[in-house]
Formats: sequence, structure tokens, C-alpha cells
Amino acid sequence: MSFLIAPSILAADLARLGQECDDVLAAGADMIHFDVMDNHYVPNLTFGPMICEALRKHGVTAPIDVHLMVEPVDDLIVSFADAGADFISFHPEASRHVDRSLKLIESKGCKKALVLNPASPVSLIEPVLDQLDMLLFMSVNPGFGGQKFLPYVLDKIRKAKALIVERGLECRIEVDGGVGVNNIRQVAEAGADTFVAGSAIFGSDDYADVVKAMRVELEGL
Repeated sequence: MSFLIAPSILAADLARLGQECDDVLAAGADMIHFDVMDNHYVPNLTFGPMICEALRKHGVTAPIDVHLMVEPVDDLIVSFADAGADFISFHPEASRHVDRSLKLIESKGCKKALVLNPASPVSLIEPVLDQLDMLLFMSVNPGFGGQKFLPYVLDKIRKAKALIVERGLECRIEVDGGVGVNNIRQVAEAGADTFVAGSAIFGSDDYADVVKAMRVELEGL
């Protein structure tokens, strides 16, 4: 499965967000990652579906990867799907009916994903793993950017990758939190193929240099 780099706009210059997305995609990124926070499920407040829609109108054609850190989830699944999202992920703890929420994402024509917090076990998603297009591992506690990577998440990634291979599934593994040039290879070796990077890219002076350096680290895997 090909490697995908998904810069998180949480770390972008929000005063010029459309241009930031244009620049990071021109630098070689594969898709745009939305961290949607509701100041309820997590202690922060970020982006709504109008921002997603605005970026589509601005001209962003790359996949938009929406991570819902909200509770409840179903209304925003519909809103973000209508606004132009391609991937929609949510936390199983935030939905009373995980299977129903996944089917809602599918009914809107989007890719389905679940998210595991650092302390959430892989067993939490095993019953519905066969339905997923992607499984997102938080390698920091959700709510704020710029945190350090939690190494114990690597063991969870390995466990999930083994399950995916064992079942013969086509399910991507995404990792979000503290991923950068210094550890992206280690994360990929554990089984990840999709990498969210916020401050590692948007905090740099040259987006293309960072994306290129990440791809160099992934060579040969």
C-alpha cells in the first residue's frame, strides 16, 4: 500500500488557509487533514464544515481527511460529507452506535475510519474492523497540536497490522501526533502507511524539504 502524507491544518497559518493548503500540496503532500474539535469530547474548538466547503470552493481537489473529535458524531458526519470530505473518522467512544455511524459515512459516499486514543485498546474496534477503510491511531492525547509522540502506540499499530493482514483486509493505518522526519520510518515499520504531520511541516521554513525528507525516510519499505 502506498504511503500518504497528510498535513494537519491545525498547525497552518489560519489567516491564509487556502494558500497554505495550495502550498503544502504543491510541496508534495497527498491530502489535507482536518482536526475537528468541539470543546466537549476534547478541550479545544477548531474547524466546522464551512471551512471544508470553503477550501473546496477555493480549489483544493486533493482528498480531505476529516478527523471528528466530537460527541455526538452523526450530524457532523453528514455535514462534512456534504461539505466535500473524502475520509471521515470518529472515536468509537463518541458514538452510541458505532456500526450505524459507519454505515452513515458509507451512505454519504465517504471512506470510513475509526480512531483509537493512546489508551484505547485495539480490541475496541475488532468487531467492525472488516468495515473500515482506515484505522487512525492517536499517538498523542487528542485536543492540541505540538505534543510529543507516545512510543507505546507502536505496539498497538503492530497488533492492528497483524489483524489486518490475518483477515486479508484493505485497511489503511494512519498515525496522528508527533510524527516527523525523525520517527516516520519507525512508525512505518510498525505498520502505518498514512502519516498526519502538523507542526513538523507547517512549522518549517520549506514544506517541500520536509515532505521530501519524510519520503526519503520511507524509501525501501
